[in-house]
Formats: sequence, structure tokens, C-alpha cells
Amino acid sequence: MLFVHETHRVAGKDADRFEELYRDGWAPVLAKGDDARLLWFMHQAHGTGWAYVFVTVTAVASSAVLDELNARIHSGDLHDWYAEVDSLRHSLEAKVLEPAPFSALQTLDLSTIPAASEEPADGTLPLFMEDTAWPHRGEFDNYLEKASTLYAKTLEMANARAGGGLLELVAAFVPRFGSGKHREIVLWQRVNNQAGLLPLFNREVPDAYKQPGSWMIDALEVRDQWESRLLRVSGWSPLS
Repeated sequence: MLFVHETHRVAGKDADRFEELYRDGWAPVLAKGDDARLLWFMHQAHGTGWAYVFVTVTAVASSAVLDELNARIHSGDLHDWYAEVDSLRHSLEAKVLEPAPFSALQTLDLSTIPAASEEPADGTLPLFMEDTAWPHRGEFDNYLEKASTLYAKTLEMANARAGGGLLELVAAFVPRFGSGKHREIVLWQRVNNQAGLLPLFNREVPDAYKQPGSWMIDALEVRDQWESRLLRVSGWSPLS
């Protein structure tokens, strides 16, 4: 299974129309079959980076399905839809990802995923923290090993405690050959405790997290460059 990850920078005045095109166009069209689905439609939270940035993740069952979608976009039934979408964007960054070996999410039964979900009754929308890391030269495999053991287990232990942890590692992705940056890993994490985000911003990192044996310190052996984005899931997004 492959995952098409797209970051869209959209004209502010066209943001609502852009989302409408995905909700009423892309998602239901894919839902007519069983081999592709829009999984997540997300906003990068205002105050955390560029304004009017959207992130979409579309799952496809195989490379052949991706080739078929490509043909439909360029010269088939999705051409006009795509042309309008593109007219609303300042830019697009796209990459084709596949699950990392340790990812909890490896495959999905796409036929069970709806075109849209019900809006939450209380209006509180899920948040994801997307961490994209670029390991040092020659350290890609070592990063995967540390992430699959030290980092994943750190999160598991935190979530096992009373009250739970801050983050849940939903998936981990790496770029398909020929797509995206080399030596890249995307950690796809649901924020389970939104109130727990505030100390990340208004407090120094506690000393306990800066000791040998901690992810914060030991991971520096394999990478010291990464980017975090706070993404808000739209209320209608098929997955939350």
C-alpha cells in the first residue's frame, strides 16, 4: 500500500473552496471503488507556520492504481477537478510514501473507509503532530532501529501510565524510491492530550528528558534535523 502525502499552500480567499473540492470531489470519487481513499484532510494550525496550508493523505492499493489516478488527472475524468484545485494553490509539495518496517499502520481495508465522517458533536477537532526527520549520512537504518525501539517504546510506556501520554504513534512512513527527499522519515502522531501541548511551548525541556538513554539525547547520534508541524483534522475527514 502506498500513501500520497501532499502539502498545499492555498490562496487565503480560496481556502473554503479548496476544502470543498476535496470533500465533495476527490473523496467521493475515490470512494466509488475499493482501491483508493482519501484518508486525512488537515489544516496546519494557524500560528504554527505558513498560513493556509493544507495536508492531504491519500491511500492507494498499488503502483498500478496510482498510475491509473495519474492518467485520470492528466487526461481523464479528474482533469477539470484537478485544474480547478491547482488554480487555488500557490504551491504543492507531494511525495509517495510507504510504511516503515516498524509502522503500526501497514495496510488498510480501503473499502471500509467512508468518503467523509460525522463532524464531532462538541466541535473539538483532533490534532496530529507530524515529525519529519532527515538522518545523518549512513545512519538511515540506525534511525529506523532507534525509532522502532527507543522512541516507540517511550510512547508506549507513556500511554500505559494513568492519564495516558501526549502522543500516539499512528504510523511511520518513508519515501518511495524516486519520490521525495532521500533519507527521510515521517512520524505520524495523534495528539491524545491536547492540553499537554502547552508545556512544549512555554517551558524548557525537563532535565529528565536530556539524559543518556532518552530519545532526546540518543537520537542525536543518528539525526539532529527534523521539522514538526501541528495539524488539525477537518471535522469531515474520513479518518481522525
